[in-house]
Amino acid sequence: MNVEDLKVWRDRLLELLCEFAYREGDFVLSSGQQSSYYINCKPVTLHPEGALATGRLLLSMLSADVDAVAGLTLGADPIVSAVSVVSALGDRPIPALIVRKEAKGHGTMAYIEGPTLSEGANVVVLEDVVTTGKSAMQAVERLRGAGYKVDRILSLIDREQGGAEFYRSVGLDFEAVFTIKDIQEWMANKS
Repeated sequence: MNVEDLKVWRDRLLELLCEFAYREGDFVLSSGQQSSYYINCKPVTLHPEGALATGRLLLSMLSADVDAVAGLTLGADPIVSAVSVVSALGDRPIPALIVRKEAKGHGTMAYIEGPTLSEGANVVVLEDVVTTGKSAMQAVERLRGAGYKVDRILSLIDREQGGAEFYRSVGLDFEAVFTIKDIQEWMANKS
């Protein structure tokens, strides 16, 4: 996909995130922090255009040596699925893995759902919104515990509240499609 196409998809995804995911008010985040805004990406990542834009943009950010994408359930489920489907359409099939917060209570008692990969497989963790970085770190630890190599996290949005710094401090590469500034500037210009 060329740069102009990616820009069109990036602009469309930003528009969808601002319209359907971003809300202002008084909120408590999963990190326990208070916030004057909340971002719920699921209405966008489960939207047909949003899923396609998400898949195309994040796929374009993956290096050729990536064996799979993974993420912590529930926020990352539609994201890893979108990237996997788009990758197959582009003749570069990349499997998706979903990491449970708690082990499955029956059957195999698995933490990780999806195809079994070879030991040392290169897996990139995908996330919807990064605040402190602790949620995606759970996925990193589970995947490493399963014998996979994980050294990169990609997110749709970085709230710029310490997550990027945390990832760097533990040796992880981190990149976000958007920052909270991108979202808030778009909202301000729309008004």
